[in-house]
Amino acid sequence: MTMSDTTERAAPHPSLSTDFRVAVNRLSRTLRAQKADSSVSDAMFSALARVHRDGPMTLAELSRSDGVTPPSMTKTVAALIERGLVSKGVHGDDRRKVLIGATPAGADFVVETRRRRDDWLSPRLAALTPAERRVLTDATEIMRRLAHQ
Repeated sequence: MTMSDTTERAAPHPSLSTDFRVAVNRLSRTLRAQKADSSVSDAMFSALARVHRDGPMTLAELSRSDGVTPPSMTKTVAALIERGLVSKGVHGDDRRKVLIGATPAGADFVVETRRRRDDWLSPRLAALTPAERRVLTDATEIMRRLAHQ
C-alpha cells in the first residue's frame, strides 16, 4: 500500500457524512411524495410494494422484511385492506396462517407510483452530462453497498 493509498483511505471530511445524509434524505423525501395517492403513508406503500414485488406473505414475514413490529404491521395492513389495496388469503400449507397479497387495485397503485417517481426523476437525470451520469452510476453502487453494511 502506497502513502497516497493510505491518505485516500483516511477518514472523510467531517461534513461529508452530514452533507451526504441531508442530500439523500431530501431526494428520498421528494421521490416519496410522488405517489398515486398522497394519503397512503410511506409505511403503507412500503408494505404494499413488498407484497407486490415478492408475492403474498404472512404478517410475520412482512413485518420482518420491512423491519417493523408485528403490531405496527397489523395496523398498516388493516389500513391497506380498508383501502382495497391488499387482501387476506389462506396459506396453502398451514390454514391457520393468513397471507397478505396485493389486490389488482394495489398492483395498479404500485405501478402508477413507480411511474410517477420515474417521470419526476428521468428528466433530471437526462439533464446531467454523460460524465455526471457515470459518476451517479458509480455512486449508486456505492450507496447499495453502504445500505447493506
